[in-house]
Order: sequence, then structure tokens, then C-alpha cells
Amino acid sequence: MSTLQGTTSLIDPETIDYFYDEETNGFDEPVKQPEPQKNPGQILSAGFIGVGVLSLIVYLFNDHATGSWMGILLSFGLLTIGGITYHWFSYKNTIPGIKHDGIMFSGSLHRGAIAWAVGILFTGFYVVLYWWPEYLDRAIRLVDPLAMAMAGQPANQWFLFGFLYTLAILIFGVRMFMKYRHNRYHQIRTASVMFFQLVLAFIIPQFLRALNEPEFYFTYFWPLKYDVLFPGTVDYLVTSPGALGTFMVFWTMAGSFIAVPVLTYFYGKRWYCSWVCGCGGLAETLGDPWRHLTPKTTLSWKVERLIIYSVLVLIILTTGVLWISNTAESGFLSEIAEPLKQWYGFYIGAVFAGVIGVGFYPLLGNRVWCRFGCPMAAVLGIIQRFFSRFRITTNGDQCMSCGNCTTYCEMGIDVRAYAERGENIVRSSCVGCGICAAVCPSGVLKLENGATHQDRYPGSDKPLSAFITSLKGAKVYGDKEGYV
Repeated sequence: MSTLQGTTSLIDPETIDYFYDEETNGFDEPVKQPEPQKNPGQILSAGFIGVGVLSLIVYLFNDHATGSWMGILLSFGLLTIGGITYHWFSYKNTIPGIKHDGIMFSGSLHRGAIAWAVGILFTGFYVVLYWWPEYLDRAIRLVDPLAMAMAGQPANQWFLFGFLYTLAILIFGVRMFMKYRHNRYHQIRTASVMFFQLVLAFIIPQFLRALNEPEFYFTYFWPLKYDVLFPGTVDYLVTSPGALGTFMVFWTMAGSFIAVPVLTYFYGKRWYCSWVCGCGGLAETLGDPWRHLTPKTTLSWKVERLIIYSVLVLIILTTGVLWISNTAESGFLSEIAEPLKQWYGFYIGAVFAGVIGVGFYPLLGNRVWCRFGCPMAAVLGIIQRFFSRFRITTNGDQCMSCGNCTTYCEMGIDVRAYAERGENIVRSSCVGCGICAAVCPSGVLKLENGATHQDRYPGSDKPLSAFITSLKGAKVYGDKEGYV
């Protein structure tokens, strides 16, 4: 106590005009701060959400209900208005910037009871959607008017899924606009994923259905859209009436084998994973509140490398086997081709990408599929790591080691370790979301597209040699060089 008193006696009373002695005051709790005033806008928005949920429940439990525009407006319409305005009023009068208050103590944002409930809800919806869609029949019938207006056909489970998926990106995209309104980069990339999902991944495919053309998603390429280059799909597209099906095959080939490597060379994998892809779009909007839950351990990094490249090898193998069996009259490959195709579609395309990829947002972060399973991310990552101009530069002299960058990295990268050493971040898993730079209080991190790929890391002037070396075994985070 004498030391404390001796120390405090040196403090200029004009600088600190009070002295709070915890021992004298019996270590009582600090005076409770007054409750913040209720936000009328949030209350009104919550009312819209409540009425929308009630309308949806009433419709789903009404045996005689049929799809109508009134039903859509009273359910999904009010939910959309309520969700958008709630986000607007939540951030409208706050100071722009990233806020971390209470995140690690939140039941909904840090694996609490609410998070588990939401995770079970997401997971259950995907399970029912894929394997028991008959239980969604009333929900499907509810959006029939919209499906008839857009596609000229009744809704099915995939129209309902696409509608809800797009709605989630749009509603939580508004949240991103408000939360990151101080950062132009996030404003632009959020607008980008919203546009690509709404127009290229929802409106255009339905328009094609109305024209009796193949339902095609122009934002997905092989190997993410794994069946688009399967022999059966290619034959179906090429033999469809008109030249549009042939163009779709050309689009896929050009996108997968020309646009992907070229754009990744110039801009890294962010051009796709954070600006175009629907999987990334949902992760960056709906999944943003849980991004800090992504595992950051060395074990998770090793598991990541093992699984994601295994999936890439598996889809390459599956595609190759299908083409060989398609041209061969008989043989061992012909016998395993169809089971291999079905196995991949079930376990990877449905269970991993869908059920786990989205259902586990509230428990393992928003990029479970993108980080651990997406073969497209694996391809982009290899190009980005060794051959791309993109890098995140760091200024180690200004790093205060707060750890915000590592905490909010949705891909589990220990960004702080790079920043403290002043090294460029060129990791294969980085999707270039830029959140690490946005949450940095010192401006240490900067996303850049350099003039060349040869100045990004030691040995980057010989990327092929570096790639071959990495195949022999990458080093862990703490090593000076060699990690991927």
C-alpha cells in the first residue's frame, strides 16, 4: 500500500483530479452506469420482424393456405423490411468503426445457448432441404407466385433455397454497409457479392428457366460447381436447343482454366472468394458476426491443409474417372464411376458444403467450407501463394500486438505473427476480405496488388521451386519461412 501511495503521490492532480482507493472503499462494485435509452427505430423494426415471423408460422400451419403475393409480403416482405431497418437503426447513430464490446461474452456470438440453437436451426434446415423436402412443401407453395413471375413454373425446393439464400445476403449485406461504413473497400465488395448473388445467381437462372433453357449459374466454376464439367452435364448442355448450352460449356471452360488463373495472378483469390462467390457472399454477410470463432490453432491449420487438398484431388479424380468411363466400353473405372460421383455429391456437395459449411457458422466461424473443403479455394490458394501479385503488407514498427487481426481472421491465420515480424502475408488460405486491416488500430496492414509476384516472400522469384518445396512439407506458423 505504501508503494501504491508513493506512486500515486507523484501523479499531477491537475492531470487526474480524483483518487479512488479500492482498499478504503472496501472493493465495492463501481457505480452502475445508466441503461442506454431504447432505440425507437429498433423497437419498430423488431415489431415488423415479429409480425413477419407470426405471419410465416400461421401460413405454414394452415392446411388450406395457397401461395399469394399477400402471403409473401406479410411474411418474407415484413421480415426483409424489419431486418434491414433493424440493422440501419442499430448502427445509424453510432460512431463509425469496429466495435468489440461484449463479443466474447455473448450467448449468440460466442458459442452460447443462442448460438447452439441457431446452429441447430441452420443445420436442420439444410438436412430437411436436401433429404426431406416434402416437409417444406408449404413454404415452397408460399413462394409459388414469385416463381411463376420469374420462371413461369411453380416453385421447387431449390427455388425456395435460392430465394432465402439471396434474401439473407441482401439483408445482412445492409448490415455490412452500416457496420463497415467507414471503409470504402468493404462497401464496394459487399455491393459486389450482393449484385452477383441477386443477378447472376438468382434472377438470370430463373429467367433461363422461363425460356426453357438450362438453369445455369454464371458465378460458379469447376471444381466448386463440380458437376458442370461432368460428361452427362456437358452432353446435356451441348445438345440442348440453340447455342446457349454450348456457350455455357465454353463459359465454364474459359472461367475455370483461363479467367481463374489470370485474375488470381493479378488480384489474388479475393476477386472470387470475397467479391463474386455465393458461398463467400453468405459467409461475409450472414456469417460475419461469427468470424472470430474460426479455429486458430496449429492443429486446425494442419487439418485444413489435409482436407482441402484431399477434396481437390478427389474432384479431379472423380471428373477424370467419369470422362474415361464415358469413352471406354467397359473396365474397372466404368464400375466405380457412378458410385464415386454419387459419393462426392452426397458427402462433399451436400453434407460438407451445405449442412456443415453453413450450419456450423455459429460454432466454428463463417468459413468452414471455404477454409477446409472448397476445391476452388484450394486452386485459387495455390496460385495466390506462389504466383500472384496480391499480398497484405505489414509495418512491424507500428504493430502494438493487440491481436485484433488474428482474432477476426475468418481463415484462421495468425496475422499478428506476420505483422510483428514485418512480413508480407501471402498465405494460400487468405481470401483478401480485408477485415484484418479494418480492425487494426494502428494501420499496420494494407492490401496491395504489386507490380510483380517476385517480391512477395523469400524465393518468390522462383515460385515453381517454392511450390515443389512446399509439397515436401510446410512449416508451422512460428517458423521464419516456408509456411503456406
